[in-house]
Formats: sequence, C-alpha cells, structure tokens
Amino acid sequence: MRTTSRSLPTFTPRAPLAAAGLALLLSACSALPDKPTARPAVYDFGPAPLAAAAAAAPASAAARLPALTLADIDAPEALDGTAIVYRLAYADVQQLRPYAMARWSMAPAQLVRQRLREQLGQQRVVLNPGDARTPLTLRVDLEEFSQVFETPELSVGVVRLRATLVDAAGGRDRLAAQQRFTVQRPAPTADAAGGVRALTAATAAAAQDVAAWIQQFGGAAR
Repeated sequence: MRTTSRSLPTFTPRAPLAAAGLALLLSACSALPDKPTARPAVYDFGPAPLAAAAAAAPASAAARLPALTLADIDAPEALDGTAIVYRLAYADVQQLRPYAMARWSMAPAQLVRQRLREQLGQQRVVLNPGDARTPLTLRVDLEEFSQVFETPELSVGVVRLRATLVDAAGGRDRLAAQQRFTVQRPAPTADAAGGVRALTAATAAAAQDVAAWIQQFGGAAR
C-alpha cells in the first residue's frame, strides 16, 4: 500500500500582525493633541466705579486743587510679581504663600497706583513723573498687600500704604507730610477669588483715605 503525501496548509502567524496593529495604534495616539492644561485665573480690580468716573468728569472740579505728580509706587520684593499671596495667622503669619492657580494681571503696586490715580483724579489733575513740574508730588510705598486667614474659613484683605507728600514750592523739594494707612476688608469666600474682592475693596478705601488726607493738607498749606 502506497501512501501519498499531501501538502500541509500554509499557516500565517498572528503575532506580527498584532504587533503591527499596536504600533499603528500607538502612533495614532501620539499624533493626537495634548490635553489642555489648566491655566491660572487672572484678576484685576475691575473697572472704576461709575460714580467715581462721573464725579471726575467736570474739569472745574479737578481744577479746584493744585496739580499733583503721582510717582511710581515702591513695593517689597515679595510683591514685585503677579502672585496673589496670603498669610495664615493661625499657623505662621510671617510666611507669604502664593496661590497656585490665580494671579494678578500686573504687579500689585501698579494696580494700586491705577486705583489711586483714579481716586485723586476726581479732585485735581494727576500727572506722571516727567510730564511737568507740579507743586506737589505723592510718593507711596506699598508695605502690605495680602489676604490674611484668621481661621481656615475667615480671612481679610489687608492693604498698608506709607504716603509721603513732597512740596516743590520755591524750586526745592521738601518733606511736607507723611502718613501710614492700613485698611482691611473681609473676604466673602476663603479662596483666591474672595481675597481679590477683599483686596479690591481695601485698596479703594485706602485710596479714598489718601485723597482726603492730601486734600486737607493742601487746603491748610495753600
């Protein structure tokens, strides 16, 4: 009896095909755009109050008091950047801590100067350094600008300014007056957004106090 040989069926291994498919899948995934990362929220003081803008409109009102030069505001190194900082009074009040996912649109000193200029502009012409020589120059140091947590739930925005008024009458600068202003306002929420609202309100109140102080001094000195 003779046996006949039959050709065996061909067999294609699947492992290389699976590997190729996996490689294609990985390459397709790598071509997809990265998932967008969360960006910090950016805050400022918002627009000037409409009532303040309306009060500053009449030119005669601004001409009642002598023109004033508002110098750039100086601030400590910790406030040079755009970080929104807070302190924990119940833990370590001497440590400034920045919020990770929130920041100011510009340095706090610039924001404070902007709001102070708006407030002073309701009473007089306010110029930048170098615009023209004016009888009075206001120099301000921003000493404190932080959200202070008294407890984990309760916090306030604290603004402390040192204002120095320089009289240039007679062509020679002389110290006319100096005053410190400390204002705090409660934060509605225990987070960065609450701190921003508290610091905005505290800055507006401090600007009003500085303007009233200069007005009283100007009236007595002139």
